[in-house]
This record gives sequence, structure tokens and C-alpha cells, in this order.
Amino acid sequence: MKVIFIEDVKKQAKKDEIKEVKDGYANFLISKKLAVPYTEKSVEVLKKEIKVREDKEEALIEECNQIKKKLEGKEISFKVKTGSQDKVFGSISSKQISEELSKLGFDIDKKKIQIDGDINTLGTHNVKIVLHKKVSFDIKVVLKK
Repeated sequence: MKVIFIEDVKKQAKKDEIKEVKDGYANFLISKKLAVPYTEKSVEVLKKEIKVREDKEEALIEECNQIKKKLEGKEISFKVKTGSQDKVFGSISSKQISEELSKLGFDIDKKKIQIDGDINTLGTHNVKIVLHKKVSFDIKVVLKK
């Protein structure tokens, strides 16, 4: 019996995959709402769902690109306390960068900010922001006395 998987099933199939399975297994999958029988109507519904998901994905990528255009090349400054020989107390975290971006009007989750190494010296540091797997860019973080 042919079925369309509506959920990922470990070691069997991924979501939206069409596969031929034994009748008993098909009944099990259908009863557990992991798959639906393969019919013309179900194929149409599947195609519409995939189209809707692709449209949402494109809209999200477009929105991320708009944010990228506004933020790319921007500089964020932090005034930090320093000790002897200009040694910074502590370091700047992704949470602090996220809060600073919020003040500029950009709501970016701290999990999307990737910091290579610690930001604990005076000067300019590059920080990567990954808004989407297809949209990422760098901003400059400047530490001042």
C-alpha cells in the first residue's frame, strides 16, 4: 500500500515522503497519524502544504535579508571598566550584544549571535549573526574605556 508520511519515522521515511509499505504497517502508520493513504486528493493537499511552507520560508528569508541590509557594517560600542594595562574586567556576551541591538530596534535572539573567542580586550571585534541558515553577516563590536 502506498502512503504519504506526515511525520518523520525513524529509519523509515521523512515527512512528505511517498513510500510503498506493507498493508499492516500502513494501517499502523495511519492509526498513529504518522501517514495518510496515497490518493489523488492527498497528493494535492501535500503539494499545497509544501507550496505554503516554501512561501513562508521565502518570506522569512526576505525579512532576514532586510534586517541584514540595515545592520551590515554597523558598529556597536560598549564602554567597559579596565584595570591596569587596559585589561578589561569580564567580557561581552551575546546577551549584551542582543540587548544593544534591541535598543537600536532590532529584536535578534542571543542564540543567533556567534562569538569566536572571548570579547575581553579593548578595540574592534567581528561578531557573526546568523538570522537564517541562508542569511548571515558580521557586525563590529567596539570596546572602549
